[in-house]
Amino acid sequence: MSTITTAVVDLDLTGPTISRHVYGHFAEHLGRCIYGGFWVGEDSATPNVRGIRSDVVEALKDLRIPNLRWPGGCFADDYHWRDGIGPRDQRPRMVNSHWGDVVEDNSFGTHEFMDLCELLGADPYVSGNVGSGTVQEMSDWVEYLTRGDDSPMAALRRANGRDEPWKVPFWGLGNEAWGCGGNLRAEQFASLARQYATYSRNHGGNDLYRIAAGANADDYHWTETLMRSFDDLSREPGEKPGPFQGLSIHYYTMSGTWSDKGSATEFSTDEWYATMVAARRMDELLTRHSTVMDRYDPHGKVGLVVDEWGTWWNVEPGTNPGFLYQQNTLRDALVASVHFDAFHAHAGRVVMANIAQTVNVLQAMLLTDPESGALVLTPTYHVFAMNAAHQDAASLAVHLRDVPVRETAGAQLPLVSASASVKDDAALISLSNLDAEAGRTVVLDLRGRGVAGHSARVLTAGTANAHNTPDAPAAVAPRAHDGVRAHERGLEVDLPAHSYVTVSLDLS
Repeated sequence: MSTITTAVVDLDLTGPTISRHVYGHFAEHLGRCIYGGFWVGEDSATPNVRGIRSDVVEALKDLRIPNLRWPGGCFADDYHWRDGIGPRDQRPRMVNSHWGDVVEDNSFGTHEFMDLCELLGADPYVSGNVGSGTVQEMSDWVEYLTRGDDSPMAALRRANGRDEPWKVPFWGLGNEAWGCGGNLRAEQFASLARQYATYSRNHGGNDLYRIAAGANADDYHWTETLMRSFDDLSREPGEKPGPFQGLSIHYYTMSGTWSDKGSATEFSTDEWYATMVAARRMDELLTRHSTVMDRYDPHGKVGLVVDEWGTWWNVEPGTNPGFLYQQNTLRDALVASVHFDAFHAHAGRVVMANIAQTVNVLQAMLLTDPESGALVLTPTYHVFAMNAAHQDAASLAVHLRDVPVRETAGAQLPLVSASASVKDDAALISLSNLDAEAGRTVVLDLRGRGVAGHSARVLTAGTANAHNTPDAPAAVAPRAHDGVRAHERGLEVDLPAHSYVTVSLDLS
């Protein structure tokens, strides 16, 4: 008989707001993410708007995509923005040395990206070049994008066809400065971040939220060094920190090693559990980085941005190893749900997160088939869709009791993960069963407010490695869940093996 787990939720005791921006996305010039994913060109037979693929835009709008990070990633610190403006047939070519060593023609540049964000209704998050760029280059890019008068860069933008400036709320100061962004020491980068932030100016009504390239996984020294570089953070809570406002961390989930990450679709039960242990590590990372930040920033002024996260497997056989194309299974979906539980739990510090990446790369939302042109929604896409009501809702603590635990490679893996939020008279509870083999029952002990009605959805499949293809696009897709019953404490919810369930509550 399976263990019954209790989840206590006080519906009237709200915590910090879950920023919609933790549901952000990432699009790098890597493999078929931009070219063949977002961008097909105006002459393509694939339906498009000014060269941007229409079905991709509509699918992402359905997720309420809040922001999009571009142009990288490692690519950002090789990217010189002036190469991507002006007539496309006159733009210089460049070598994408990080990803496949291919030559690209810069046909997708600043104007195309900003057009994409406007079509999506998403805020742009632009990553500036610290690694191989200059302070002047970054300063000019901000002016080009956001200034509205007759300044030199504003005039250049108008000459290239855009009269009004854009709104750019998020600005990245480099990427992975500890690695592909310059192989810098933390102390070196902290000084550069202050300098580049100073010259990334606010123009007109555009107020930049500057994000310094932060730590690799558990490099707490990097976070501490950046925190030490801030101006006095002990002043009144309402004052904006300077010279930048946020810092990032990157963490990827895998069950193997960097040299052999394992297959995206062919994995053992042990590899499933090892993956879930790795995914749940995100909560530990957020806790420890936040502890470092709290020491210097007791008022929580500085935001933590997880602007690269997700699974990383070996590429699909027969594809370019530099393009990082991998399939996306139910296992990836559960990795995503566990990450969102962590982001929700740390809503007071985590202001943004960006899954890597949006189309055709790593843990993608969407896959486009180069032969048939078909668009496939991945299992991870469905987790984002099922979680949409968490965006900008108040977080609710979920106290789990009697959670079954599995020992995996010396680690203790709790087999149920959960989070909840409330907005107005509606609440959403997300439940993940990480048991690859057995179903579970969870009692929702609902307190503080009455429940007038409920509905539920479930995402699962017959096998843990189920995934969607052009021939079977709905092999893993959400459906209405009838495994929810009234209980004296609230509701009783059945969680099938390897499943994700959301329960929506109408509150009275």
